[in-house]
Amino acid sequence: MSFTEPAIYLPRPLVNKLLTHAQKNPDVEVCGLIGSDTSDNKSYYPINNISKTPHCRFLLDAPQQIDAIKKMREKHQRLFAIVHSHPTASALPSQMDIEESSYKDAFYIIVSLNTEGVLEMRAFTQQENNMTEVELILLH
Repeated sequence: MSFTEPAIYLPRPLVNKLLTHAQKNPDVEVCGLIGSDTSDNKSYYPINNISKTPHCRFLLDAPQQIDAIKKMREKHQRLFAIVHSHPTASALPSQMDIEESSYKDAFYIIVSLNTEGVLEMRAFTQQENNMTEVELILLH
């Protein structure tokens, strides 16, 4: 697979937090935000999914989302990525994910629990009415 966008890099401890969050809640789409500072230090901010159908859709809890953005500002971070999981689907954006994505400058990271023994994680950018996959590289 060839990627047209530049790769994004995630440190292994951050990836472990994302995977643990998804694995601890295997029946719902978990969600959260990643903040990043100018030195590329990243933090994960888990946020409750308040969707009425959390097994197949995510909706960030607004007060928690605002609180996470405030914490990012305090740490001199910007919104780097929006994360959510797919409990029973692959790590590809659904049509609803595409239609409801509104942060053009953030990456979208999807974790799939739909695989046997192997977790799938992929990253995307919003492109008009679609999403384009971005190479995701894990740092050790």
